[in-house]
Amino acid sequence: MKRLFLLITTFVALGATAQTTETKKKDWSKIDLSGRSKDHFMIQYGADSWTNRPDSVRTGNGFSRHFNFYVMFDKPFKNNKKFSLAYGVGIGSSNIFFDNVNVNIKSTSLRLPFTKADSINHFDKFKVTNIYLDIPVELRYYTNPENPAKSWKFAIGAKIGTLLRAHTKGKNLVDKNNQTVYGNSFIQKEVTKKYFNGTALAITGRVGYGIIGLQGSYQFSSVLKDGAGPSMNRFTLGISISGL
Repeated sequence: MKRLFLLITTFVALGATAQTTETKKKDWSKIDLSGRSKDHFMIQYGADSWTNRPDSVRTGNGFSRHFNFYVMFDKPFKNNKKFSLAYGVGIGSSNIFFDNVNVNIKSTSLRLPFTKADSINHFDKFKVTNIYLDIPVELRYYTNPENPAKSWKFAIGAKIGTLLRAHTKGKNLVDKNNQTVYGNSFIQKEVTKKYFNGTALAITGRVGYGIIGLQGSYQFSSVLKDGAGPSMNRFTLGISISGL
């Protein structure tokens, strides 16, 4: 979470620096943005992690990642068109890979079991995937709102997500000596939302130039339901591609 706060602080500092002399030269409330698109796509891709993990929740052995796709609508402020409010809807996904740990989401226990599997059968590749319907909201700042393709852009915001699907995927079951049991192509999937929090609340931040940017988020609601396991939060950092 400290990393995201540092990122957002950097956004604000850079935005304030970029505004100094230009604001005195131009009345940004009077510029015409009627030709600027009011809606656009936003694609995000990057790394995921669960914070506050106990030793039993051992991640790794794969690139834990997210992929988000949103349709956004942009509303410039009337008194200063360098600022705008944006909101949208889309699909977000999170894939967390585990290192020789079995995550049994089909368990009948009240708490989700995370079992270290170094000395028992386990999957060579194993991940937990959550898919959300997200509603993001952003406060945006542009150094050049008349030409977003040649503008520095800064945004802070939040998003709320509802869990659509949760599943695990294991590939290539091996024994304690890492010898395959059913062959390299063996795949097992389990699907249930039983243990996962149905609502995801996160703060977000972005900075970039043109259509490319750096983005991050911190989910302050727990990944798992209360009582279903350790209280862990999701942190993301990656790239963003967006017209605005």
